[in-house]
Amino acid sequence: MIREPQLRTDKSTLRILIADDHDIVREGLRLLVEAQPGWTVCGEATTGREAVEKATQLRPHVVVLDFSMPELNGLDATRQIRKAVPGTEVLILTMHDSEQLAREVLSAGARGFVIKTHAKRQVPLAIAALAEHKPYFDTKVSAMLLESFLNPPRDSGQRKPELGRLTPREREIVQLIAEGWSSKEIAAKLELSLKTVEAHRANVMNKLNVRSASQLVLYAVRNGIVQA
Repeated sequence: MIREPQLRTDKSTLRILIADDHDIVREGLRLLVEAQPGWTVCGEATTGREAVEKATQLRPHVVVLDFSMPELNGLDATRQIRKAVPGTEVLILTMHDSEQLAREVLSAGARGFVIKTHAKRQVPLAIAALAEHKPYFDTKVSAMLLESFLNPPRDSGQRKPELGRLTPREREIVQLIAEGWSSKEIAAKLELSLKTVEAHRANVMNKLNVRSASQLVLYAVRNGIVQA
């Protein structure tokens, strides 16, 4: 029998940062968090980039982070948060119950993964586990991962383009291009020169063998960098 993590009962305050671009979701998460004794929401973010900045400034115990965030997707935001604040744990929320996505979440450094439709019950349990630096995966996804481990699929010989081809900075730029930002706007947002942004863009297109912004957008959608 799997023992569920116990909710925090000591007198120390558990500080949680909530990052989601939908007001109603953040409000719901805040209610879930603040219903627990000794838990507090220390900040909120509406973009992936803001989540990284606030996590770095506020150093929360746990970041509850939507996978599909504007400006910087959840996976890349997780990587940056874990690098900047190694003691902070990340819980990814998503609408998708994908085994591949769960594996990518683990690879990015997040130890928690919950499907949004299960959030009301599982988010408090996940936060409690992460507060003790223990992993917590949605029960449905855990079952999928276990099934994959026990019955690994045969290699079809067709591999999906790997995000590993791109540097973290290149992935950021791909996401911003896919979201419709111009090179000049990207340069201002990332505090880079226009020449540097254009160089990154050229490198990305060369690596991926694409010739237009529309092909970059298609790549970003297919690889989960942005939502269609």
